Amino acid sequence: MELFITIFLVFLYFMFVFFIYKLLWRTQSCYIVAYECYKAPDDMKLDTETCGNLVLRNKNLGVGEYKFLLQAMVNAGIGEETYGPRNVIAGREESPNLSNALSEIDDIVFGTLDKLFAKTGVLPSEIDVLVVTISMISSVPSIPARVINRYKMREDVKVFNLSGMGCSASLIAVDLVNHLFQTYKNQFAIVVSSESLSPNWYVGKERSMMLPNILFRIGGCSLLLTNKRGLKHRAILKLNHLVRTHVGSIDEAYGSCTRIEDDQGNCGFFLTKNLPKAAAKAVSMNLRVLVPKMLPLRELIRYSVVTYWRNKSKTSSPESGLNLKSGIDYFCIHPGGRAVIDAMGRSLGLNEYDLEPTRMALHRFGNTSAAGLWYVLSYMEAKKRLKKGDRILMISLGAGFKCNNCVWEVMKNLDDVNVWEDCIGRYPLKCTANTSFLEKYSWVNESSH
Repeated sequence: MELFITIFLVFLYFMFVFFIYKLLWRTQSCYIVAYECYKAPDDMKLDTETCGNLVLRNKNLGVGEYKFLLQAMVNAGIGEETYGPRNVIAGREESPNLSNALSEIDDIVFGTLDKLFAKTGVLPSEIDVLVVTISMISSVPSIPARVINRYKMREDVKVFNLSGMGCSASLIAVDLVNHLFQTYKNQFAIVVSSESLSPNWYVGKERSMMLPNILFRIGGCSLLLTNKRGLKHRAILKLNHLVRTHVGSIDEAYGSCTRIEDDQGNCGFFLTKNLPKAAAKAVSMNLRVLVPKMLPLRELIRYSVVTYWRNKSKTSSPESGLNLKSGIDYFCIHPGGRAVIDAMGRSLGLNEYDLEPTRMALHRFGNTSAAGLWYVLSYMEAKKRLKKGDRILMISLGAGFKCNNCVWEVMKNLDDVNVWEDCIGRYPLKCTANTSFLEKYSWVNESSH
């Protein structure tokens, strides 16, 4: 009897220690309280006429390049209302300066942060962590320092300036914040994601370097995150899983998207034919880690059994692949371009309803680099698709080559129209091909030299 009591007391002791451990060291959740996307003024829109004038004034181009650009513009999935840098619209793309670049970034960063602070009621002095992800600009003082000075943030704010991370930088910043949240409790964090286009517009004639001019547009987003449990009721999203993959050790992947100078010394992005292969490799490696975390056990067992019998019988069936929709309700894919969206749809088994938010975000706002995911998310919200308990898979790709994916859980029904307020009623479109270019510049295809 005494032995039983002793064992029971030891058991209670270990249970007490375990309870205290879980109470003190339990994982800190990462919530998004709010986010704000940037919408430029109408005088920065790149419509058909503005884009045509921009192409025609480039004296390095000939009929061959005109035909290439016309076909690319028609089929890129980019609409008439995307936004470009002011210096480019004004015809000064060949002589950019630091003032143009900083003015562009200030409009985006301060514009989104002003609205974010006003929307949430959180004061700049309450911010504990600041992460800025703008890849292609370097200034002294840094962009985060400009933010701290503008909003008079505290001297002990933890500051991070992530550059060169490309289109996947926003989720890298979220991962950084999430790791900090595990160490520091009751924190507010700001993540600002954008890109600097003013000093990086390509003015040469290399076709693989002209494509980014067609795809990339002005945009940005600011997020307010917290691990304060008392603010759970105000949160809109909760981070469930995040996996980062970097295949830069593979030479073909590393060189698939680089910033270089052409033979005439014009700087721009060089996209190689290895880019789709690099993206597929990175996504595949990432999902091998993420899928077991986000799909229910029954789907994993079903897939294992089907795969075993398929390999044994050497046959295949439409049901042999993983059903991602068994654990995911919506797919938020980086709007990098029409070809990227099509490829992701095929590889993940998604239908047009699943891809609609990404296609429409690309059409309305273009490829806004690291901020692109949040324009896709805001489309879903504006369409009132997101309900409490829904799970969203975010897929981001970036130079290096990187694939960073995460799963968010929706904490409440969402219906903020955000930057889609004046146009959500026009979407979705049945066709995103920009036929206006073809109608206005059809003479290019009739030219022989």
